[in-house]
Amino acid sequence: MRSLGNHFVLLCRRMEPRVALITGGARGIGRAVAVALAHRGWAVATSYRTSREQAKSLESELKGTAAGVLVLHADLSDPASAEELVRRTEAGFGRIDALINCAGSYHRRPVLEESNQDWHAMFDDNLHPVFYLSRAAAPGMIARKWGRIINFSIAKADQLVGQPFITAHYIAKVGVLILTRSLAKMLAPHGITVNSISPGFIETGGAPQEEFAQLTKNIPAGHTGSPQDAVSVVCYLLSEEAAYINGTNVHLSGGWGI
Repeated sequence: MRSLGNHFVLLCRRMEPRVALITGGARGIGRAVAVALAHRGWAVATSYRTSREQAKSLESELKGTAAGVLVLHADLSDPASAEELVRRTEAGFGRIDALINCAGSYHRRPVLEESNQDWHAMFDDNLHPVFYLSRAAAPGMIARKWGRIINFSIAKADQLVGQPFITAHYIAKVGVLILTRSLAKMLAPHGITVNSISPGFIETGGAPQEEFAQLTKNIPAGHTGSPQDAVSVVCYLLSEEAAYINGTNVHLSGGWGI
């Protein structure tokens, strides 16, 4: 009877929903991922910094569909705030199975016209939070011998080309690739995979349609991408089928930038 009881406990644990922490989940790709995972039975925690109204609407949308939902405010450029986000998610759901780093800011400006503040902001918003959050979430994943970390870079980051108008942003995204591979090597023995996705032109509603229409002539696929294209890659990397894929960078660009 003791053996049957232990088997039942283990079975129940396996049936518990997975838990994902998705940064930048109020808008764009992050929001699409949060909605998709919630409909697939995951418990979902998302963070936002400035998009309060979008975050509240996401919370309303996910209620009743997710195994659980947390929408939390956090300034991820602050290591203490990033660590607190992980702690609050673990307190709310008991663990974090997947960390999906979607948050990040962006601006265009000639490199010699960058202010010190804006230069540092590109690293504080795009690279450093990936380190802070991974460092905080990894111990729990190691203890459970399972975990997924997915980071977002940008197309062409692996080519180390000159980018005079988005220099700091580009360097930060190159750093994401290096950090991804370093974490993958460190965490692979514990059943944890760490991979990156590098989108090209994805329509998230932040740019005029006419601007995207002009871009399609440079995209071999003949069209821009959608957040659902990113969702498909994320869901695959979270799956057991992708358990041996580690330290890779997936181009999500329709052939642009390769």
